[in-house]
Amino acid sequence: MKFAHFSHVWNKPGMTAAQRYEQLWRELALCDELGFDFGFAVEHHFSPQESWMPSPAVYCTGGAARTRRLRLGPMGYIPSLYNPLRIVEEAAVLDQVLHGRLELGLVSGILPDYFAPYKADFLNRRQVTGETVLLLKSAFSTDGPFSFAGQYHQYENVKLSVKQLQRPYPPLWVQSRDPDTLTFLAQEGVHTGYLLFVPRDEVAPRYREYLRLWRQAGHQHKPNIGYWTLVYVDDTDELAIRKATPHIRHAFGTVFGFGDGGGATVEQLVATYERRGEHGAAEIARNMTNVEYLLEHNLVFVGSPETVTRQAKQAAAEGLFNTLLCEFNIGSVEEENLMHSMHLFGTRVAPALRTFEPY
Repeated sequence: MKFAHFSHVWNKPGMTAAQRYEQLWRELALCDELGFDFGFAVEHHFSPQESWMPSPAVYCTGGAARTRRLRLGPMGYIPSLYNPLRIVEEAAVLDQVLHGRLELGLVSGILPDYFAPYKADFLNRRQVTGETVLLLKSAFSTDGPFSFAGQYHQYENVKLSVKQLQRPYPPLWVQSRDPDTLTFLAQEGVHTGYLLFVPRDEVAPRYREYLRLWRQAGHQHKPNIGYWTLVYVDDTDELAIRKATPHIRHAFGTVFGFGDGGGATVEQLVATYERRGEHGAAEIARNMTNVEYLLEHNLVFVGSPETVTRQAKQAAAEGLFNTLLCEFNIGSVEEENLMHSMHLFGTRVAPALRTFEPY
């Protein structure tokens, strides 16, 4: 298994944005020392009560200056908010700044609120994201000027001032559980992943098919399937649960798109899932602030190192993921406890899971 420090760079009470970024750099530096594989951050917009990370380039550049081994990247750029050529240029420069450590994630975007101020195309966001995958591969695989003819963007004889370091291109990721999108990603050799909001046993067959199609496409490397959740480790289960509970409630009740000023209420999220026929996801959404429910259903990993190891191993086998995307900085958790949690994970949980192969 592989392990990522994942950050929404959530708003933390009592902190300025500058202080929050400085804390983020300390988190990444510790994960670099502990041997984590990846560091990822979101691109979120116009939600000051939630995320303070609208710029993937800032995340990657700040992380580059404070790490030496950790592979860093956005998870991810939202292509519909850009002329995608901008992503091509930024990614090339960032790969150089990172000395070939860039992991390049794209996401189609889920909240219309991100799109409206940019006057961006929300309805065709998945198609634009897929086209951007093809654009990136074409631009980075071509020596000299490149041309590209897509449905949404066309370019002729573009000469990049800086080329990426990794060849043919940095590893690409697109988070998705959509079957058609997963078929495309498998064919194109793009890593993927999903969030705790969908039942693992329901989506595992989709990723099993993704793996089959990946092998059928003849890619020479193994795909990564990520799984995002909250993680808190302490010396005992009792300590971990007691310390983490108020912060999980704060994260899901106030910060993460729900509750006071969030992008959607829990009721709206439940209604959306029910309308899609995703009744299992709707049930999870109803219980997002019920920490006992989350623990009972193994949706957040909280406990001693031994407990978290067992939780993660069981979930990976059930949900068919090999890369755990760990959100450690939950709610307003104190930095001393945050760093202790990450240290225990890096020294006792990750080594116990390294050789486990969910697929």
